[in-house]
Amino acid sequence: MFKVISANLNGVRSANTKGFFQWMQTQDADVVCVQELKAQAADMTPDMLAPFGMHGAFHYAEKKGYSGVGIYAKRKPEKVTIGFGSKEFDAEGRYVRMDFEALSVISIYLPSGASAPERQEAKFRFLEEFFPHLETLKQEKREFIICGDWNIAHKEQDLKNWKSNRKNSGFLPEEREWMTRVFNELDWVDTYRHVAPDTTDECYTWWSNRGQAWANNVGWRIDYQVATPTLGRTATQAEVFKAQRFSDHSPLILSYAMQCA
Repeated sequence: MFKVISANLNGVRSANTKGFFQWMQTQDADVVCVQELKAQAADMTPDMLAPFGMHGAFHYAEKKGYSGVGIYAKRKPEKVTIGFGSKEFDAEGRYVRMDFEALSVISIYLPSGASAPERQEAKFRFLEEFFPHLETLKQEKREFIICGDWNIAHKEQDLKNWKSNRKNSGFLPEEREWMTRVFNELDWVDTYRHVAPDTTDECYTWWSNRGQAWANNVGWRIDYQVATPTLGRTATQAEVFKAQRFSDHSPLILSYAMQCA
């Protein structure tokens, strides 16, 4: 089995103090993708850069304390790619890719549009740029797993209060339709839904810090592992780990029957 974890840390230094890396070691995953580092290269300790001997690669945002993504892998990658060629969004630290023999793993962090209308417009620009990139990746004829915080709940079953969020960022019709096109037109596989097509309350990966969202499980499923068809349809186990909290997100864990790295 090939085990992959995706986790938005909401600050790698904060998650470290909450025991994320100790927990990560117990999971014995082949690959761990992380998002929202909120750190620069100078802030990363040796234990954050290469925990228990894993190979790390990171894309830091130019703005301090903002965004940032990373990948940890048991095996040394053959190639690392930072950014996806976006003049606007590569400066925000949203994309890192590791290539192995027959597999590429990508950690991404899509913009949130919740803070201001200007950021929602930026999010739409990101979607417009990223869709053709997803088309290009499919043409490489490799297996891919794209892990990360996509900041979109795709369907009504993917968030608790879907009726009251239909006009809010993360559940806008345009965003949801974009995700549908990724899965239907480009044939990428939503691996969690491949394993657990009907789950509702168990699927959430993010909870607002407002009110009692965590206590009442008023959550959203916005963290995904999206894969190429052959690999994605070998996903056999899926779990959102909630026994311990490292951030306002919970780690998404998938196991794949295909041994490809």
